[in-house]
Amino acid sequence: MSLKENSEAIFSESPGKIALRTLRKDKRSVISLSILGFIIAISLLAPVYAHFIAHTNPFNSSLDATTHVGGKVVPVLEASTTGLGLGVTPIGPTWNPTGYFLGADGQGRDVMARLLYGGRNTLLIGASAGIICIVLALLIGVIAGYRKGWIDSILSRLLDVIWAFPVYLLAISLSVVLLTSGLKLGFIHVGPGSFALPILIIGIVYIPYVARPIRAQVLSLREREFVRAAVGIGAKDSTIIFREILPNIIPSVLVFVPIIIALCMLTESALSFLSIGVQPPQASWGTIINDGLALLYTRPWVGIAPGLFIVLTAASLNLYGDAVRDALDPKTRSRGDA
Repeated sequence: MSLKENSEAIFSESPGKIALRTLRKDKRSVISLSILGFIIAISLLAPVYAHFIAHTNPFNSSLDATTHVGGKVVPVLEASTTGLGLGVTPIGPTWNPTGYFLGADGQGRDVMARLLYGGRNTLLIGASAGIICIVLALLIGVIAGYRKGWIDSILSRLLDVIWAFPVYLLAISLSVVLLTSGLKLGFIHVGPGSFALPILIIGIVYIPYVARPIRAQVLSLREREFVRAAVGIGAKDSTIIFREILPNIIPSVLVFVPIIIALCMLTESALSFLSIGVQPPQASWGTIINDGLALLYTRPWVGIAPGLFIVLTAASLNLYGDAVRDALDPKTRSRGDA
């Protein structure tokens, strides 16, 4: 194919197809998606691992449980051999997937099984909160930026109020209040232990961080010639928003998605670590790290394993976000092609 024909083929493609082709060639995108896919897959298979491989219930205390190590039957909770010999010490990693692969926690529960179940909950809450944040921020940003006037003033002041609070301070305050009494809005009642509470809380606290850039972009687009031309020919506001405004801000929104999901996941882990997120007997990576605090010097894998999963997931999401940003940026693509 000649250079001219190749150029015509490239310019005949839509921006979306060009971005997808760029992402498929980007090593960062491939590596990050592979890691994310692996973590999501093993988390979804948590029931299979717990019931059919490890044969354990990761939500019930197993103070008198036993397992096989080196052909011998040993207790999961061993009598302490340090100090006065009081208390018990959980068994360490057996590196055997059929039982206590990463050892046990202070209640004799299989750490590996809880790690996989915790991954399901952390990823579910982080992704759900991120999607809620993006949708609400997109709605608020577009309305505030396009309507301007008193509507923009009210919405902007509401965003400023949320923005004024440090993220974790606001999330902790809301969690402490709602976890004691739940949430009641008319006929809607959410119990204190429901996952809907951390999803809603985390989704709300990050709205200004997405809505404000979207609003600024809409304000700029509103003054562009093609939008003015649409207004001049009498196009409806809904037509202008869906045909002229949204297509131009969607690339920015797509870049926000993996970054916000990573932030929501980290916030959920922090709240659960402080015991104001996911409530027992459910597990998340944050609650497992909390369980491992007392075992940090004797059974460090209880706290290290969920920490590694948090780091890998957050790093992969941020890496993929960078790849998406570069794929949607014509200037970056041009430098890469050069």
